This record gives sequence, C-alpha cells and structure tokens, in this order.
Amino acid sequence: MPAKGKHRRPKSQRFTRSIALAGTGGAALALPLMGATGAHAATPTATVAKTATAAPAAAKKAAGTKTYAVKAGDSLSKIADEQNVSGGWKKLYSDNRSAVGSDPTLIHPGLKLTIGKKAASGSATQSSAKTTPSSTKSAATAASTSSSSGYTLPVEGATVGTGYKVAGSMWSSGYHTGVDFVVPTGTTIKAIAAGTVVSAGWGGAYGNQVVIQHADGQYSQYAHMSALSVSAGQTVTAGQQIGLSGATGNVTGPHLHFEIRATPNYGSDVDPVAYLRSHGVAVG
Repeated sequence: MPAKGKHRRPKSQRFTRSIALAGTGGAALALPLMGATGAHAATPTATVAKTATAAPAAAKKAAGTKTYAVKAGDSLSKIADEQNVSGGWKKLYSDNRSAVGSDPTLIHPGLKLTIGKKAASGSATQSSAKTTPSSTKSAATAASTSSSSGYTLPVEGATVGTGYKVAGSMWSSGYHTGVDFVVPTGTTIKAIAAGTVVSAGWGGAYGNQVVIQHADGQYSQYAHMSALSVSAGQTVTAGQQIGLSGATGNVTGPHLHFEIRATPNYGSDVDPVAYLRSHGVAVG
C-alpha cells in the first residue's frame, strides 16, 4: 500500500498541478493568446492588405472604361461626340496621348483608344468640347502655306503625276477627272481653302475621300487617303490638315487624287490646276 500510495501521490500531485495550471496560470496564459489571435485578425495591416487586394477591381469597375477601334473617317472630335466623352476630344486625346502621339489629328484605322479613362491629376481643364483637334493649329498652318487669296496647295512639295483630262480606258469617264499629286503614304493633306466638309468617308473607287464646299460655290475633292482627320459638317480653314495620303480604292500606288467640281458629285469636274492658279497658287 505505501508503494501504491507513493505511486498514486505523485500522479495525484501531477494531476493537481495540471488542473491548477489550467485553472489559474493556464487561464492567464490562454486569455492573452486568444486576445492576440483576435487582435491579429483585426489589425489595420490585415485590413489594408484586404482593401489593397480589392482596390484594383473596384477602381476598374468604377472607371467604366472601354476600348474603341478607330475606323476610316474617324477623328477625335467625331469619336468624342459619338461616345459622349465628357470633356470632348481634348479629354480623349489627353487620355490616349501615348497611343496617338504628339499630333491629335494623326489617328489611323485600327488604332485602339481608351474611352472613359480617368485623366491624370494636373491635366489641363477641357474648355471647349466642340473645337476640333485640327483647328488648334490651323491658324499657324494656314499662315505659312496659304497664298494672299487664302488658297494653298493640298500637299507641299509634290509634283503632278497624271494630269487633268488625260484619256484612258482605266477611267470610267474615259479621261482623268482630276490631277494626281505623287506623294508617299502618310503625307499630310490640307484643305486648299476655307469651307465646310460635305462628306468624309469611303467613296468606292476613290477609297477614303473628303469633299469640301468653298465660299465661291466650288467643291474640292481629295481621294485615296489612308486616314481622315475631319468629318461631315465640320468647318475647316485654308491649310488645315484633313487627313493623310494613301492608296485606298482603285489605285496602282500611293498618291493624292485631287479634283475641283461644280457640284459635290462625280462628273462635274473642272480643271483643278487652272482653278488653283486663278487663286494665286503655283502648281509645279
């Protein structure tokens, strides 16, 4: 029995100590441990981490951005109007400057633009949504290229290739209805005088074309363009960029087909070289 009691006593003491630890010191240790666990779950660091993870998705949803692919005949002002861009073409240009480049008039079919992107802080306030991108530099351009009569060449430094009235079976009328200025794709095309754009877009055999009505009632036509910078109804000034030369439509190579017409339609052509010269423009 003493041996048994001796055996039981140490066991009883160990059991008692275990209970005591659990009931006193154990509780004192357990409470901070539980508190620490709870505190860890609610620490600002954990909250920030969770918020930071969710922030990009929330920001993206709030921004409501979408991508727009530029089409033939588009301009930043036209896209801004159609897509209801708050701030107009200037806001659209500001948000896509890295894609468009330094000249807001040089956009081309297939270019991807972001619509609804939040402008970077410190960007300029957009004051005029109805002003076209080209008009911001039209005055300086016109001053340097226009004659005293307010007319200018549609392209600078270009030579005339095929002249007016040249006969041939390749033209449906039996002769060339305008003149061709030999220029590579991407050359700036300018309005020869102030006027109103009556059409801008696809013109069948003429490819991408622009037709402008001038104050004297005559119309100028610019065909086979690779990109357009204006839209129908827009007012332009002499020397203002209206697009880029190209090789769209029925062509054998890049050039600008240029016509002067008595009406906006095919078949009312007049001699374009004689017309320009009558307005003081030298044609090489």
